[in-house]
Amino acid sequence: MGALRWLAVIPAAIVTVLLFVLMMSLISEEFEPDDKIELNAFEINPKVEDVQILERETTITKIQKIETPPPPPQIERAKADRPAEPISSLEGAIPEFEAPTIDRSAFKITVSDRDAQPLVRIPPQMPPRAEKSGHCRVRFNVSPEGQPFDVTTTYCTQSLFERPSIRSVQKWKYNPKIQDGRPVGRTGVESKITFQLTDERGKIIPE
Repeated sequence: MGALRWLAVIPAAIVTVLLFVLMMSLISEEFEPDDKIELNAFEINPKVEDVQILERETTITKIQKIETPPPPPQIERAKADRPAEPISSLEGAIPEFEAPTIDRSAFKITVSDRDAQPLVRIPPQMPPRAEKSGHCRVRFNVSPEGQPFDVTTTYCTQSLFERPSIRSVQKWKYNPKIQDGRPVGRTGVESKITFQLTDERGKIIPE
């Protein structure tokens, strides 16, 4: 077995030596570089053509002097003659006459009788302690000037509504009573003062 192994190694060694000799022979030869290739030079549109530029010939003519035409003739306006007569004439004047005499005792202006009539009514203020709605009945007199006085309450659902009712009526204003064409006082006028209290939803809380 050892002899056969040595017989296989001998040919491999011979081939290796031959390859080494071949490489050495190739390296020993001098290397000569190839000649440099000359680049071909060429030009694009080497011929330059002359371009003729056409010039426009213009001639400037001298401006002739223009004569201004004469102005149009003025039109003569007709002058109005001043009138000799006065503007106002007797035809449009108010004729003079004596004013008629009027006997004032024969005329009498009278105003029809009427009862006292309310003009202004100030609403009352709701008491802060009120827990429900209510009302008051009031009685008062009206002066010839239309001012209420002697205001009293005849009935109230709650006593806390009494004072606001009186204060409200005292601020009212009336047309006075007319009797025989003259303003006179009015007594025993009655009215009702209502107090409406609402809850958070806007619903009226009953009395």
